[in-house]
Amino acid sequence: MLRALYFVVIAVCIIPTIPGVAGVVASSLSFIPPLGLDEPTLNGFSQVFQWEGAWHSIGLSLGSAVASSYIACFLTFCILQASWGNKFWRKIELTLSPMLAIPHVAFAIGFAFLFSPTGLGARAVHHLLGESATSSELALLIKDPYAFGLIIMLALKEVPFLLLMSISILQQIDVERITKVSASLGYSRAQIWWKCIFPQWFTKLRFPMLAVLAYSVSVVDIALIIGPTNPPTFAVLVWQWFNDPDLNLLPRAAAGAIVLFGLASLIIALARLVEWAILKYFRTWQYSGRTGVNLPGKTVFTALSALSLMIIPLMIIWSFAQRWRFPDLLPSRYSMRFWEFEWDGIMSTVGQSLWIGLIAASIALLLALIAHEYRIKYKWQVPGFIIAIPMLIPQLSVLFGMQITTLYIGSSAYELWVIWAHVFFAFPFVYLSLDGPWKSFNDGLIKASLSLGKSPFQSWYSIKLPILLPAIAFAWAVGISVSLAQYLPTLMLGAGRISTITTEAVALTSGFDRRVTAIYAIWQALLPLFFFSLAILVSRLQLRYRRLTFKGFLTNESAPQRPRHP
Repeated sequence: MLRALYFVVIAVCIIPTIPGVAGVVASSLSFIPPLGLDEPTLNGFSQVFQWEGAWHSIGLSLGSAVASSYIACFLTFCILQASWGNKFWRKIELTLSPMLAIPHVAFAIGFAFLFSPTGLGARAVHHLLGESATSSELALLIKDPYAFGLIIMLALKEVPFLLLMSISILQQIDVERITKVSASLGYSRAQIWWKCIFPQWFTKLRFPMLAVLAYSVSVVDIALIIGPTNPPTFAVLVWQWFNDPDLNLLPRAAAGAIVLFGLASLIIALARLVEWAILKYFRTWQYSGRTGVNLPGKTVFTALSALSLMIIPLMIIWSFAQRWRFPDLLPSRYSMRFWEFEWDGIMSTVGQSLWIGLIAASIALLLALIAHEYRIKYKWQVPGFIIAIPMLIPQLSVLFGMQITTLYIGSSAYELWVIWAHVFFAFPFVYLSLDGPWKSFNDGLIKASLSLGKSPFQSWYSIKLPILLPAIAFAWAVGISVSLAQYLPTLMLGAGRISTITTEAVALTSGFDRRVTAIYAIWQALLPLFFFSLAILVSRLQLRYRRLTFKGFLTNESAPQRPRHP
């Protein structure tokens, strides 16, 4: 039974990569028989590179991805060096979940409200500098031609993710033991972190960094909100080509998706080269000299958390603002009418987003549980890098082929194909969220239960499930968050007929009323936050239940007593 279920996991979450890539490769070679294109050619690739500004777009994509990812990595190390193991780290753990729960789109919209030409930042600077500063001079981060705003926004948003990934890494390398041994040799805390901990941490952070790099080079929705426009980043340019009404230009769009895949592969190879250069080639800094710089990690995290917390109130103010002239710091008039006008429409969109997210996350969680149990029972699994392929390749490079596949199977089941796409992209995140807890679980408890006559399912349900319930709840929340954030899969496989809170929020940023955009962004931020809060609540209730059960067990346990003689 478990073998058959594992085959379902492979069929739903891994095999679709093959037709996805094959379809886009065939289309890039101008082989699309329904359009009368029967002879493979390289015209699509020539059209890509002949497009005016294509090389500039490629440079913007590569530059913004590399810069934002390594800035995020450096900021993460700053925070870890300054706070790991002390009281401030406890505060970071408490604020990490809310920061992770804010989707990229909601964060980008709030970032735009803060740093746009008439944003709150420009208003504050105008009050400080007076009439000498114009709004155009103050806006340097939104739609700027060099993608500085995109770099800063992506770097700030990826820091919480890298911090979360670093928790298990630092626990594996045993920072406390390294600190004690290094301190006994005369190293200061700064020297210990730079020379002893950083090389091991940076090596084990390889996969999260590759995921961040691949996402940054291929992101579309964030680049549409705050990225450059003339020319845009290459991922946005390819997306515009896919939306061209002339179907004879599809080979150009497919070829652009292949080039985007090549860029992602190139940037992953560059990351491996950077890692080798820092840790293997230029490694004299690891053992020469006694220098060690204390980084302002606490200040960095305080600023980051303040920015994240500022975004939600700012969007709330915008949603109620009826009149907010520049350069006033606050609206002069407030109104509920925008909420009243949008309430019916947004409730249907939220409802549709929720049921798609709940179904997709639940299926992804079930498949991830099956995959982990199969690995434990049969000591075999599909290699981790294959499972992580949806995280490491651009979505545009597989979605077009998946879209063609759905057209051959049945073109009208749009909800089914959207849910399938969400499961496909959410499964790696859910699987990796459960990887650490499943590997650290003591299988001796299950063996003891089996030896007492319990069935495998009874042992799993009564022992393993209660112990790992917090991890399962968190992975489920991660799956819902990933599903709610999907933009391209919903548009392409839904053929524009499926509206979610993310697709509507991105569409509204292209020039619609800021009040309405703020309302959709608020909902887009609150939905994942609700499910992460629910996961935290489940974790605490389960911990309290186990404590009460344990205390009751100790109270009722029969203990040997001394015999009493009259």
